[in-house]
Amino acid sequence: MFDLKYDVIVVGAGHAGCEAAAAAANLGSQTLLVTMNLQNVAQMSCNPAMGGIAKGQIIREIDALGGYSGIISDRSAIQYKMLNQSKGPAMWSPRVQSDRSLFTLEWRSLLEKTPNLDFYQDMVVDLIIDKDQVIGVKTSLGLKILATTVILTNGTFLNGLIHIGNKNFGGGRAGEKASTGLTASIEELGFLSGRMKTGTPPRVDGRSLDYSKMEEQPGDINPSKFSFTNLTQPLTKQISCYITHTNNDVHDILRSGFDSSPMFNGAIQSTGPRYCPSIEDKINRFSDKSQHQIFVEPEGWDTIEVYVNGFSTSLPDDIQYKALKQVRGFENVKFFRPGYAIEYDYFPPTQLFHSLETKRIQNLFFAGQINGTTGYEEAGAQGLMAGINAHLKSRDKRPFILGREEAYIGVLIDDLILKGTDEPYRMFTSRAEYRTLLRQDNADQRLTPKAHELGLVSDERIRAVEKKKNKGAALVSFLKKSSYDLFHANAILNEKKDVEVKQTDKFVKLLSRPNIKRKDLLRFPNISSFLIENDMDDSIFEQAEIEIKYAGYIEKEKRTAEKLKHLENIKIPYKFKYDQLASLSHEAKEKLTKIQPKTLAQASRISGINPSDISVLLVSMGR
Repeated sequence: MFDLKYDVIVVGAGHAGCEAAAAAANLGSQTLLVTMNLQNVAQMSCNPAMGGIAKGQIIREIDALGGYSGIISDRSAIQYKMLNQSKGPAMWSPRVQSDRSLFTLEWRSLLEKTPNLDFYQDMVVDLIIDKDQVIGVKTSLGLKILATTVILTNGTFLNGLIHIGNKNFGGGRAGEKASTGLTASIEELGFLSGRMKTGTPPRVDGRSLDYSKMEEQPGDINPSKFSFTNLTQPLTKQISCYITHTNNDVHDILRSGFDSSPMFNGAIQSTGPRYCPSIEDKINRFSDKSQHQIFVEPEGWDTIEVYVNGFSTSLPDDIQYKALKQVRGFENVKFFRPGYAIEYDYFPPTQLFHSLETKRIQNLFFAGQINGTTGYEEAGAQGLMAGINAHLKSRDKRPFILGREEAYIGVLIDDLILKGTDEPYRMFTSRAEYRTLLRQDNADQRLTPKAHELGLVSDERIRAVEKKKNKGAALVSFLKKSSYDLFHANAILNEKKDVEVKQTDKFVKLLSRPNIKRKDLLRFPNISSFLIENDMDDSIFEQAEIEIKYAGYIEKEKRTAEKLKHLENIKIPYKFKYDQLASLSHEAKEKLTKIQPKTLAQASRISGINPSDISVLLVSMGR
């Protein structure tokens, strides 16, 4: 049935698997995507949304690298918002509300149009190993499919167990069976595994809700989009979301079900996501709070199904229903399906190299929730990188690794490999020490040249990036050289209740003031004319504004990144004998031996490694 030996086999067609398969195939690898149900490609198992704080930056990075998530998100969006606009640009994060069904359809369509990509529906139950090297997979039907590299992106399906109150049953998602057998096979190879938990809220009938009692949350007036390509356009029509709140009556009903909660009665012992807790966890941990926000999110253009964000729960279904009826606007709510918690197997990511290849078995890669992460965006980023690196490994080429100063994707993978995680990991802007450099607006300039070198993006895209870069530089130069007139300047400053200027000066000085925005400069005729004559849209002006206003911060981060680069250049030999260094602390010996960092910089970022340990290593390396 499978006479062809594939370059890359991807197991699982969630967000990680789809990005992995697309990347490997687009790079020229003969790729097979194996999944348990081809009708649920890139299914949005939880909330129908992409992006958000730090996650939006990741989607833009995926797009800049030639991935599909940004394009799909734009094509299936029903609402667009740029979050955190009241803060500095390092914190701005795009987010879309998505049409759940359309999202899956668009992914399936793009994948089917991708050359070099085959599909097969079956459950992978074992790996074929030869001398510590993976050479293929075995399926539940007994098929053996050979490949040079294999990527596992199993999501929540590995021995997945769904909990609703005292009821529990196997499943990877509601209505879908769990994947069994593979965990045991991987453990037999010497891998350590663990259990994690995540959850999802009830889905309800939108016709049964009273939106007049809720706070409307419309999209941006002038929406942007994720993808840097011309394959998508900003939304011209949007659907509103809504906010309501729980209350003490809701909390009392929920507490009445705690005895039947698998979170509190011992049925669930695994760790859930810290930053997306269940409603019962919230009212237990924050008992002093009389209310919690509920985000009411439509599931698509042409459906009445609504996602109740903020009400994730594993309580009995009757308790869920009684409690939700006490929420303002939900008095007559009708359920589509109750919320549930799901436990699943994962493999601590310290067992991987930065390429996402496993240390124990050559040519085997892990990506997504199998590595202990949560979130579509984190999964997609890992899948993209695993797909790239599996392709490169099949060609005996060096892996593609992004540094922490280059991308949020670099931060994500570096954190996983060097620090591990004992709870579902999600990305935040605070995890990135170079977040002023890693803004959502410049992801294309940071990463598209790298993708072009790999062969993932076209010459046309790199020309577009260069054009954008040159236009931005020209605009900054114009603002540094050209002067404003006193009349227009003081008129604006008076409106802003700012100090007037007594003599004319360069535009850059005016724009550097905190309360002067780029839209204010459009009142100067020479600026408006310059933008029109040079075909510069608002995205060009936005980048120029950021570069001018935050020049000091940007330069400082660049200098810091450069200083740390010298440690990245000091390599540590593979399987270095740390136990032979008497001056190293016991903890350092243990963690360095376990993780096997490749550079001194990586070693310095491992939890528990002190500056004195790095000094010892520097001496041992002859530095």
